[in-house]
Amino acid sequence: MPKFIFAYHGGSAPSSPEEGAMVMEKWMGWLGGMGDDAVDFGNPAGPSKTVSATGVADDGGANPISGYSLVTAPDIDAAVEMAKGCPALDSGGTVEVAEAMDM
Repeated sequence: MPKFIFAYHGGSAPSSPEEGAMVMEKWMGWLGGMGDDAVDFGNPAGPSKTVSATGVADDGGANPISGYSLVTAPDIDAAVEMAKGCPALDSGGTVEVAEAMDM
């Protein structure tokens, strides 16, 4: 079955440890609810740098990644449906869905 990358962008950070625990519970419920289709729950991303042919920028680019996950789905439309339940959407974030092409 094809694999898809969920690249998370934006969203707000929890404002307290209690809110952080609630957000983490939502993420674990969402990803855990996918069963074996959640291949790699992934991780949040820290500060990033953008490397180009002309140098290195410290800003992470126009839309820096805030985390990722790897899932399996029959096709990209099914993966998009799975992404619609992402907790990042509740805090203003987005999910970019892309197929991880087999080589």
